Amino acid sequence: MKNVSENRRARFDYDIIETIEAGIELTGQETKSAKAGRFNLTSSYAVPKNGEFWLVNSSISPYQPKNAPVDYNPERSRRLLLHKSEIKSLYGKLNQKSFSLIPLRAYLKKGFIKIELGLGKSRKKSDKREIIKKRDARREMREFS
Repeated sequence: MKNVSENRRARFDYDIIETIEAGIELTGQETKSAKAGRFNLTSSYAVPKNGEFWLVNSSISPYQPKNAPVDYNPERSRRLLLHKSEIKSLYGKLNQKSFSLIPLRAYLKKGFIKIELGLGKSRKKSDKREIIKKRDARREMREFS
């Protein structure tokens, strides 16, 4: 599975409890552009609307900028393709506690672009500092041994 895009900040900002694989509905030009690596997931998230989940704040730049349609919007909301059972389960988990659905990475699987979604809880600032300290300590241990 080839990574198309990765949201590195997500694993730092959130405690990921569960991951889910979802398809994404794209136009032909967006698919080509995403396969070329022009897919940006930073600060994006998934939102439930009318019994479906939508990816908001992601950006796919046009494949051929000068040949793109006039009304093309790179930041438009894109529908996520999930099974009904997955949607029901996610609805229950999102309403239950203060969870968020964050895209962790986009990758190719059998020619299709898939999104790995993480069900996570936001970390506090003190938790983030603690993680940085642990990471630095591990790095120093590796250098000295």
